[in-house]
Amino acid sequence: MTPRVTSEFWVSAYLARLRLFDIPAFVVAKGDPTAGAVIVKLSTLDGSAKAFHRTYDLDFNRIWAELANGADQEVEAALAAQRATDPDLWVIEVEDRAGRHLLDEEGLG
Repeated sequence: MTPRVTSEFWVSAYLARLRLFDIPAFVVAKGDPTAGAVIVKLSTLDGSAKAFHRTYDLDFNRIWAELANGADQEVEAALAAQRATDPDLWVIEVEDRAGRHLLDEEGLG
């Protein structure tokens, strides 16, 4: 079994990595510090947004997959639905006009 870091540790490391690239981000919802799922919302500050969650690919590798994409209000509605079913959920909002989220960087999978 592969050891995992806690959700709180991962979120802290992710926010620190974003700060290194001067990408604003903040915690919208703080979930369970040990094992809460994490959703990252990317706002491009033009009225549109995307949301990403961790899942597995066909080879059982952990990946970030798109959960919602569209107008900011639509993505917020999708996040509200997720939070209604999972009170332990973390939601991180990243704001970047260029659409950078760094989730495809090594060490964040």
